[in-house]
Formats: sequence, C-alpha cells, structure tokens
Amino acid sequence: MGHRKTHAPKHGSLSYLPRHRAKKPTARIRYWPKIQSETPKLLGFNSYKAGMTYIFTIEDRKRSPNFGKEVMRAATILETPPILVCGIRTYQKTPYGLLNLTEAWLRDPPAVLGRLLVLPENFDTEAMLQKVQDNLEHTDIVRVITATQPTQTSLAKKKPEAVEIQLGGGSIQQQFEYAKQLLGKTVTPEEVFKEGQYIDIAGVTVGKGWQGPVKRWHVTKLQHKGRKTKRGIATLGPWNPHHLMYSIPRAGQTGYHQRIEFNKRILKIGKNGKEVTLKGGYVRYGEVNGPYIIIEGSVPGTEKRLIRLRVPARPPTEVPEAAPQVTYISLESTQRK
Repeated sequence: MGHRKTHAPKHGSLSYLPRHRAKKPTARIRYWPKIQSETPKLLGFNSYKAGMTYIFTIEDRKRSPNFGKEVMRAATILETPPILVCGIRTYQKTPYGLLNLTEAWLRDPPAVLGRLLVLPENFDTEAMLQKVQDNLEHTDIVRVITATQPTQTSLAKKKPEAVEIQLGGGSIQQQFEYAKQLLGKTVTPEEVFKEGQYIDIAGVTVGKGWQGPVKRWHVTKLQHKGRKTKRGIATLGPWNPHHLMYSIPRAGQTGYHQRIEFNKRILKIGKNGKEVTLKGGYVRYGEVNGPYIIIEGSVPGTEKRLIRLRVPARPPTEVPEAAPQVTYISLESTQRK
C-alpha cells in the first residue's frame, strides 16, 4: 500500500475578505429586522460571555428522531445585567444612508458614564424631547442609546459600553412614546426576549494573531522532502492573469473578526446567576452574579467579551410554542484537576 494522499480543500468563505482585525471588540449590527407587533419593543440586548457547560433538555422539536426524549446539549452562559437607557436617537432615510435627525439624553446621567463620554454639566432633556417630537414627521427610525452595567458583574471593568438598539412595532409616534418611558430606566432581558425563542448573536471572534496559510486556510501541507517550506502553498497562481489573485491563500490575521450567527435558541432566562455558576467559577470569568441567559450551542468570542443579541432576521418556520424543559444543568468544575 502506497501513501494515501490527504485532501485538505481550502476552508473559509471568500465573502469575508479581507480578513482584517475588527476595529473594536464590540460588534456592530447593521441590520434590524421589521417585526409584526402592535406595540413597540426593543429589538436587541447586550450581554457578557461567561463560559460554557452542558445541560439536559427534553427534545421538543417534533421532526427530531429524539422527540420527547432527554438529550444532552452544549450551552453557553451569558450574563445579562440590566441595560440603562441613556438616550433616544432618531434617523431619517435618505438616498445617501441614514441621517441623524435629533437625539435626547437623560437628565441625570450616572457618574460612571463619564468614563465613556465627556458629559455636560446638565442635559436640557425637555427641550431635546420637544425637538424630537417636532421632527417626528421626518423620522423613519427610532433607536435608544443604551449603556451596559459591568459593575453588576464579576468583571473587573467599570467603563460601560454604549450601543444603539432599534425599536420595532407600532407607529413612529408609539415608538417615541415608548422610548420616552424607558429614558433613564433599566431594561431586563425578560422584557425583550422569552425562553425558547430564536435570536441572532453578534460578536468578535477569538483573536489568533498572524498565522500561516495552513492554519488560516487549512490548505494541504507540502511533502516532507519539499524545498524551502512545508507549511506554505505550492504555487502563487498561474502566469496569466499576470497578478496575484485575491483567492490565493496567504498568511495574515486570523481571528478577531466580527461575525453574526443566526438562530441560536434561548434555553433558559434566569435571575440568580448562582444557579448556573460552576464550582470554582468559570475559567477566566469568575462567578455569574445576576440575570443570565442560557444559549444552545457556542457563541463567538472569548470570555468577558460583549455579545450583542438581536431578534432573528430570518427565523425558522417551525418553532416550538412552549419553552424547552431543562432537566439538568452541569455545574461540574472545568478547572484542571
């Protein structure tokens, strides 16, 4: 028997080129789906990734061969401290993109927000809200400016992250009235999502630095008697076209890319993080103190990273009506023995 050639087709979609580092560890959400709802609601939430464990649930998808049976699933724990609604921002759609019309900020911002922004001595909230009201006839999109509260977690950071979350459902006037009610208040994950529903998750993946083409593109290693290199590529392309094509696998930045994963299911939403804290805490994170969400499967990013949650852009057609029944959550330590 001779040596069997190993096949390693190039991995990775060329749609994601260039694979450069993300500008910042907080992911951007460029698209907010439209929802069918008579009342306005937030279309997203923010969370911190704590770590992974495994759980047992009763399979509730009717097409599954394991329907009605107890199955084991990998799960990710996201800590979701309440988000503070700091401001309202409105946009108008133009042929050149979104135009920021007006914005209004809460009257007495918390001092910790000064770590993120240069705060004025006081906001004239009433005048700002009146200006938003006067421009509602030109308004197409209403968003709220939210700030995370990392001080309520076991993270060592104090500086919050500020991101915009769009409102959906109802009319523009209803959305503005709802945003006014939220201004200066906190929102919990139960007010945005429910157990069993599918959501989209945006995050920045784990950075792996500068890597060669074998690790970055999974191309075949050259034979051991090859000249000069083994973990390179055999050719840089044909003579014609007479330039280096973009599809040639080259060395470069690997990881720390922004990614959005569609249709990750919420298995459980809880208020007491002690219920899901592993023995000894999560590696490189610690204990989960407050509200949390359990997501089925994995989530892009490393521990402590901000993970943004969004209502699904293209939800599955068949979704079980009831929340999944969780029978067991493993709290065994993942520390080295």
